Amino acid sequence: MSASPDIVISVRNLAAGYADDMVLQNINFEVRRGEIFAILGTSGSGKSTLLKNMIGLYTPFSGEVWIEGRNMVTAEGGERLRLLRSFGVLYQSGALFGSMTVLENVRLPLDAFTRLPEPAKDLVALSKLRLVDLNTSPARMPAELSGGMQKRAALARAIVADPGILFLDEPSTGLDPITSAGLDAMFKELSRGFGITLVMVTHELPSIYAIADRVILLDAGRKTIVAEGNPHYLRDHATDPLVRHFFRREAM
Repeated sequence: MSASPDIVISVRNLAAGYADDMVLQNINFEVRRGEIFAILGTSGSGKSTLLKNMIGLYTPFSGEVWIEGRNMVTAEGGERLRLLRSFGVLYQSGALFGSMTVLENVRLPLDAFTRLPEPAKDLVALSKLRLVDLNTSPARMPAELSGGMQKRAALARAIVADPGILFLDEPSTGLDPITSAGLDAMFKELSRGFGITLVMVTHELPSIYAIADRVILLDAGRKTIVAEGNPHYLRDHATDPLVRHFFRREAM
């Protein structure tokens, strides 16, 4: 697929769901290099479904997901492995392994995708823990960490292999406003300071207005995208009642 070098993700005519349940249809959008792009919608609109199809956890009913010029839907073998290595994922729960130390958790992508010597893996993992300001012993277990610290550890793991793209699934869930704002600042630094492209699923309007460059809004009823653009512009100028009410947090 030929595309502008500024486009790192292109979703084309995607339809997705579960068994006979169509959740999304006619999904089309692009993500530009280095931007913070948010996938929004009310409960049941298919935000997480879309993300899981984009990162290859599910196979869509139809359509394509192009990441850095490769089609996630059809990639196999070594091509799929290279594609998976090109992005990191921060899951909603953090998804840290409770039986492993913080350092062992952060090292996992290096164990899976590199042949670095063991001491080098530790050094890289420790550098990423410092990058996310996780000032705790790497020998601690996840259960010993606060919710915010667990998210930072999971973020360190997601970026340990220096991906160009980072997917975030409800990163602020379960966090207090101050911790959430600190995480937002970290995401913005990863984008602006390191050039990482961020794609985040969220419903947190403060986070959206603070860091998102562009958003799409999904509607459960129409099962597709009903708005795309800068969140501040959509808040102030949208004419669609659903879009206007969502961004102004008003009841329908």
